Amino acid sequence: MATLTSNLNLRPQQYTVPKDYPPHGSVVEEIQGLIRVHKDGYVERPQVVPCVTASTMSPELNVTSRDMVIDSVTNIWARFYVPISQHKKMPLLVFFHGGGFCVGSAAWSCYHDFLARLSTKVGCVIMSVNYRLAPENPLPAPYDDGLKAIMWLHQQHNNKGSGTEWWTSKCNFSSVFLGGDSAGANIAYNVATRLCACDGAALTLRPMNLKGLILIQPFFGGEVRTDSEKGMAQSPGSALNLAASDSYWRLALPCGAKRDHPWNLEFCDALVRAGKRVEYGVFRGVGHAFQILSKSQVAKSRTKEMMARVKSFMAL
Repeated sequence: MATLTSNLNLRPQQYTVPKDYPPHGSVVEEIQGLIRVHKDGYVERPQVVPCVTASTMSPELNVTSRDMVIDSVTNIWARFYVPISQHKKMPLLVFFHGGGFCVGSAAWSCYHDFLARLSTKVGCVIMSVNYRLAPENPLPAPYDDGLKAIMWLHQQHNNKGSGTEWWTSKCNFSSVFLGGDSAGANIAYNVATRLCACDGAALTLRPMNLKGLILIQPFFGGEVRTDSEKGMAQSPGSALNLAASDSYWRLALPCGAKRDHPWNLEFCDALVRAGKRVEYGVFRGVGHAFQILSKSQVAKSRTKEMMARVKSFMAL
């Protein structure tokens, strides 16, 4: 059972240009097959990964999926996944997709399939946020959109009878998690830190309670190569390499900004030293974003392991 509830622009940001429009000039930044930025600022995003509607769902997953508008002006929206077989209230995972802040969509088929399966495996409601992309909307726009999504979520919980009962009635709002993969994990972390830094945020969000973060291969990086980056290995022809990573950062950062900040395991260790409860898992034999990009048997096995870890973490 699945329904598309609104006429949304599901495709990643792309602009239509008249045939007689002057040439856009030379290409100043390109990540092969995913994004091309021209000298005049025109951005191309070839539809390498298909976008699918919420109704594109395998019946055996037993998940209801619908889309809802968060901000019609900026085209921020979210896709929800609700397990049908669960009759008790479930934890809620607010998820942000990856793509180096520059590509990707909550409607990408790979994310749609992964999150539908994750929702079933974990037994949780998932709200997958579609945020604005760089370079048209550089950082901190994705962080702003993430924070707006949380505020919208709080409003929906309080607005009884607003047509959202199909998912709000299934949520345990005292057990909310923020998560994402790659750049989406970076967004989840920054939204959480903004909420923590805001005086009275916990009181404002009541009865919602943010219990934790689920950061899958977080896209953190610095001006100097880390040991993780130096040892980074991907399959031949993969678009996920250091050159692509550098390009994503150049496109995503505001003019004059640098990218020095904590990352990955050192990031986890710093949280532990700060007295935070942290669990981290390393999935060997697979590359970045294996859970959505790879169809190998090893990747499928590691994805099942990842889902089991997420389920265990959200149950605590």
